[in-house]
Amino acid sequence: MSRLLPFLLLLALCIPLSAQKAQSKSKGNKGNADDMWVTSPVPELPTNVTHHTFRSESMKRDVGYCLYLPPGYQKDSERRYPVIYNLHGAGGNETRTVYSAAVLHEGIVAGRWPEIIMVFPNGGRSTMYQDSGDGRFMAETMMIKELIPHIDMTYRTIADRKARCIEGFSMGGRGSTNLAMKFPQMFGSLFNQSGNVYHVSDPANLPNAYLGDDPQRLRDNDAFLNLTKNLAYIKANMRIQVACGTADDGHLPTVRQYHEALTAAGVVHSYFEVEGLDHNQKKMIDGRKDTWFDFHVESLKLNHIKLHYLKP
Repeated sequence: MSRLLPFLLLLALCIPLSAQKAQSKSKGNKGNADDMWVTSPVPELPTNVTHHTFRSESMKRDVGYCLYLPPGYQKDSERRYPVIYNLHGAGGNETRTVYSAAVLHEGIVAGRWPEIIMVFPNGGRSTMYQDSGDGRFMAETMMIKELIPHIDMTYRTIADRKARCIEGFSMGGRGSTNLAMKFPQMFGSLFNQSGNVYHVSDPANLPNAYLGDDPQRLRDNDAFLNLTKNLAYIKANMRIQVACGTADDGHLPTVRQYHEALTAAGVVHSYFEVEGLDHNQKKMIDGRKDTWFDFHVESLKLNHIKLHYLKP
């Protein structure tokens, strides 16, 4: 054993940093698979949340999503509603973060927030809501070109960027940021919750087993480069909020880097850190339940979206 130990230590030191990052990010994650797009069985869901599927033509398979409809949706067949897209973290599925809908529903019933539709898509286990380099997992295409149009055609949404919010925790925070920076014309507000945002085109972060090794493809999927590319539009049209726990060692450094990049670029945004919080979305929400959706609601108001409040 004494002879083996130095060899093992040397081997560990020789593992590229990018590989170590990949290992740490995939810990406890089953990895992407063809059968991951619809969860079964569906667990018990909160009030007014239902489970659905739609057909993704880009992947030739069904994709699951959960849907929250506000209390007045069935009563008024003419009213249209803004939408929040909530993206789950790595290893999750469309049912992982529906607790957010319970918090939203409680606030709507209390008259604290207006009636809003909320959508929880299945984004795959570790896609970062981007299309894979080999074309096997089309998470970005599914979200932007298939799911959002499906929701707008199927339900009474306000089908306008100004009435469309996106958010997510962990991989969902990173994914929502990836999508918002690349397609800012699709969203009015972004809330990144502990989502580590990487310079995926930086040589220090290569190889990228998911996106592939094409330099242009990596640049096209780099949130920092897309921030620069779309800076004028983002500054003029998108509200951004970023948050992370101070004890979330695996995510806080790059969350701070993204915050610093926004600041350096002159993007007015909201940023806060939760003292002592580790990587736990429910704890983050529970510490500020009465104000959790204020940021999106303020964005909708600034965009002059017609909102409807229930009488408490």
